[in-house]
Parts: sequence; structure tokens; C-alpha cells
Amino acid sequence: MSEPFKDAVGICKTIMRNGYDAYIINERLQKLTIEDKGEEVELDISTDLDFKRLAKLFPNIQPTEQQDVTAILREGGNIFYFYTSETSNSSHPEECVSRMTPRLLKALEQQHQIPMSAACPYIPKAQDPYEGFAELSSGEVRLLGIPDQTLKKDYLMGIRALRFAANYNLPIETNTKIAIIRSCKRILDYVPVPEIMDEWRKVEAENMYVFVSLLFETMLLHGLIPELAALSRLTQVKNSKTGETEDVFTHTLDVMRLYPEELPYDWFGVVACMFHDVGKLYTAEEVDGRWQFLQHHRVGAKVTRKILTRLNFPQEDVDLICDLVRNHMRFHFMLTDKGIRKFKALDEYPRLIEMVRADIKARDTTYKEFNHNIKMLERADIPEEALDPFLNGNEIMQHTGLKPGPGVGIIRESLLKAQISGDVTNMDEAIEYVIDQAKKS
Repeated sequence: MSEPFKDAVGICKTIMRNGYDAYIINERLQKLTIEDKGEEVELDISTDLDFKRLAKLFPNIQPTEQQDVTAILREGGNIFYFYTSETSNSSHPEECVSRMTPRLLKALEQQHQIPMSAACPYIPKAQDPYEGFAELSSGEVRLLGIPDQTLKKDYLMGIRALRFAANYNLPIETNTKIAIIRSCKRILDYVPVPEIMDEWRKVEAENMYVFVSLLFETMLLHGLIPELAALSRLTQVKNSKTGETEDVFTHTLDVMRLYPEELPYDWFGVVACMFHDVGKLYTAEEVDGRWQFLQHHRVGAKVTRKILTRLNFPQEDVDLICDLVRNHMRFHFMLTDKGIRKFKALDEYPRLIEMVRADIKARDTTYKEFNHNIKMLERADIPEEALDPFLNGNEIMQHTGLKPGPGVGIIRESLLKAQISGDVTNMDEAIEYVIDQAKKS
């Protein structure tokens, strides 16, 4: 081994002894570039260290403005160029080793007439979330070069493309989309779930329905959350008056789209809407030609917990979303005084109200029960003992000697108002009050 390469190996070992990675980039080709060299030799090294940490190990190292070069070290009459290693967990296994640099490409072309197209296209460089994408100002999300090859450098770009499309309201270029579809299995194989969810959390709540629909179109949802994708195979009645039907997945997207109209920026609320009907997959039963999904909210909460745990959601987020899924049906039914009190005792009842509002909008059905419950919410703040008068009609007649008739109802209503206002606080005061009202009538 020539001295320059021995020095390069020594540099790499120094870096590795300090807990980082380093290696000489394509030693075989680099040897070709120094055959005719004089005393000064140039070599390329790849490492995951940045300039600041390199400077601690090599005091003579210098920063550089050269594209993609992290630093330059002149030592022993040689020049060593440091490039940033590929550290993504989601790149294709064969693409994670640097085999070429701009300097090496130029040297090969000048000295040996080896065309750039004959060399490995992968060149190490610093991480950039927009790397590999055409300018978004072009009006579409498009991978540069040959999409399939670009995607192999980092399969996370497939998820990122969907995020860009959703957040910036842009279409995905046709060849880019089909490349993502072709690579959907590899994306799910190579990209760690935490990295997928990190991209997902950057999707705006208002745009999440678009992101989920793109996951479905590109077949990623089928592998990531098959329970959700399967809802596209279930049919339900959309509006009982018109008899219109829809698949449950389409309904889910509609609810996700409508929910932020009243509660914008509520990321967790939209995720709860995404899972609110997932239990229908497990409770679906056809009866007399129509599907029933009895207790889908309770079953759905259990399924959602399994899914969110699989997706590495924090436990507190899992508990919040599962509670919303389990209770999302409560406000659909006309509640009594006791029912509305129990509902309002739930910590997340404002979110539950908006989930029901979005569900009604999506189905274009009646607000009858919803409006009733909204009015009942006002009564939930009234003390429970004030919701019913201390004396019923029979008791009022017994104490006043009145005969059955509208007068008894008027006194009963007056007694209730007196209780609410605080003028009557116990049974003795109630008896005295109705006797006094009977004398006045």
C-alpha cells in the first residue's frame, strides 16, 4: 500500500476509534487517478463527522467552499478531502456506500477519458429535505432524473413526496407517482416506521385527508395500515332519506376534510377522525341486505390502540386518540339531562362534538339530534337537583287541594324556576311556595 493510502487509512482509524464511521472512497479508482501524479496526492474520504468534530481530531484541518466537501486536510504532502457519509436508514442497501465524488469524476475524465456516465452515480453530500426534488415552483412534485433511480438513494423521499403534495396542494408528476407505486414494498421494507411518522407529523391537519388518500393511491396505506385501506371494500348508507351509499374509506376522508373547518390545526382530532370507523371492518354484518356495524366505536378503539402502538405513537397520544374513537358516537343520540352531564364530564367533549358535526356534514343528514344536544349542553351547568321540581303534579295537588288541570302544570313550572333561581332550596320551602302560588291563582 502506497504511503498516501496508508495515511488515509490512519485517518479513518482515528475517526473510527472515536466512535464514528470513515472509509476511503473507491480505493481502486482513486489509485488510477494518482498513477501519473507527482509528489502531491489527492484522496477522498467519507465520514459522518461534521467540520467542527473533525477539527477536534485534526487541528490542521481547514474548511472549504467546494461543493459537497466538508473539509480539507493537508498532511505529509498529500491532500485529503472529507465528504459527508450517507446516514439515512431508508436508502437502498446498495446505495448507502459512497463510490464516487465530483473530484474523482473529473480526474477520471481528464486522465483516463472515463465518461462520467460509466461511473457510479452516487455522490455523498449533506442531507437536505428537498434534495432529489425539482423546484416546487414548477407546479408539481417531481423527482429529479430517473425517478426510480433517484428514489433508491433514499426511499423516504417517497413519503416526503406525498407530504409535499398534500401541504403545498400540488399534483405529483406522473412518472414520480408510478415510481413510488412500483417501490411501495421497498419503501415499507427500508424506511423505519419512526421516520415515516416523522414525515406524517409534518402534514398539516387541514391537508391530512389528501396525504392519506395519496398513501392509498400509491398502495403504501395497504402495507402501513391495512385495516384502514380495507374500509374501501365496505359499503354503507350515506343518507337514509336519499338511499345514497358510499364506501367507508371515502366517508372517512370526508370527515377528515370537514373536521378542521370548526377546529383548525387540531392534528390529533383529525387522526381520531381517520380511525373513527376502523371498527366497522371487524363488526360488519349484513342483515336483510344492509350492513350493520354494531359497537364499532368500542371495537374500533381497541383496534386503533393496536395500530398506533405499531406506529410507535407515544402512550399519551394513543390514550387520547383511542378515547375519541371510543366516545365518538355519544353525541349522535338525543341525550337526556343525565346523558348530557355524563358527556360533558369527558375531557375531550369539544372535539367529540366536532367529530359528530363533521360526520353529519359528510353524510348530508339531519341535525335534529345534534341541535337538541347543543341546547341540552346549556342545562348541563344547572345543578342536578334543580332539573326536576321538588314536588310533582300529584304532590302539588295534595298540598294545595287543587283539582287536575293546567293550573297544576303552571305552578310546577313556576316551582322549577324558583329552584333554579335559588328562591326555593328545600322541600319545606317548596311546599310553602306551591301553597302560596295556589292562593294567588
